Formats: sequence, structure tokens, C-alpha cells
Amino acid sequence: MPAASESDGELPDRELPITPRGLRTRSSLVSAARRVFEESGYLDSRLIDITRAARCSAGTFYTYFTSKEEILAAVLEQARDDMLHPGTERVDPHENPVAVIAASNRAYFEAYQRNAKLMALLEQVSNIDPEFRRLRRERADAFVRRNARSIESLQNRGLADTALDPLLASRALSSMISRLAFNHFVVDAAGGRSAADYEGLLETATRLWVNALRLPRGDDESAR
Repeated sequence: MPAASESDGELPDRELPITPRGLRTRSSLVSAARRVFEESGYLDSRLIDITRAARCSAGTFYTYFTSKEEILAAVLEQARDDMLHPGTERVDPHENPVAVIAASNRAYFEAYQRNAKLMALLEQVSNIDPEFRRLRRERADAFVRRNARSIESLQNRGLADTALDPLLASRALSSMISRLAFNHFVVDAAGGRSAADYEGLLETATRLWVNALRLPRGDDESAR
């Protein structure tokens, strides 16, 4: 994660530009930074590489960001939004819960695959920078809270095991899904996983989630 600022140990919380041109320029910088970070890694990336990729001056960069750390945080925030809201709104929450979990897992894995290089980068930087470690923890907590609400809803509907603490269950299951995704899309990426492996990953993750909550499978035995 980015280095902490000297003032308060946290990255600046800068407001977004208010003009369309400002928003476009900032977006261009964030997109350029993502390309540079994914190609060169965080430590070897330079601000001049980012400004060249964005075709802007250093002065323009400092209009929107104070440092390489701050723009990395903006890149990671964009990826977080993609992964936290990957399109599962198309799934009716009142459908068969097994189908909903399968669809949610698929959307998460697809979003993780799109952002795999950044997730590898976050893993590395968070090990050396406490501020990025904090951002990573906040990102994980957002997933845990969302999944805990879903588990509690299933319990209230009489579908999930009511003996489970929804927050603790969510923390365990969310951690499992996150590490499965990391191992599959980051650690094993060089191994050339096949489509069959991906479907097997999805089915296994969904089956473990369903079994842990003791959900009735109904007619959707495949959980695909």
C-alpha cells in the first residue's frame, strides 16, 4: 500500500474535480497509472512513466494527486468498486439461494480475473506499507459486511443455519473465496488454467458455501 503521509499517517482524501474536463483528466491519469503499475510493478513505476502514458505534464499530475502512493490508492479504489459491484444486481435475491450464491461467486471470480494483476500488486505492497495494509483490510471488511447481511437474510427466511453467527460465518466464507481467487488467478496464472478448471473452482466454492450454511439445494443440485 502507499506510504503514509507525514502529517497523520493516512493518505489524503482529496475531493474529485467538479468540471467534466477535470474528471476526464483525472480518469486518464488513473487509467494510465493502472497500465504502468500492471506492466512495471509498483516499486519500479515512476511518476514520469505515468505522465507519459497519460500524455500530460507533471504539473497536471500534481493538480489531481500528490504522489505515486495516492494515485495507486485511486487505482485500487476503482478496482474495489468493480469487484464489490460486479453486476449481480441482475440476480433476483428471492430466487433459489443456491442459484444466487453461484451467480454471485461467478460475478466475483470474473471481476477478480479482470483485476488479477492489481490484486497481486496489492498483496505485495500491503506487506511493506501499513497504510495500504489498512486499505486492504477495509476492502475485505466491505465484502464481509455485505455477505453477512445476505447470510442474516437467509437465516431470517428460515433457509440458513440459525446457529451460525452471520458475521463470523461471513468472515470465514469470504476469506475462503478470496484466497481461492488469489491462488487461481494470481498464483497459478502461469500454469494456464483451463475453462474446466474455472468451472470446477466455481462449483466447489459454491458447494462449500451452501454446505456451510446448510442451505436446501432444491432442484439446483449443480450449483452452476
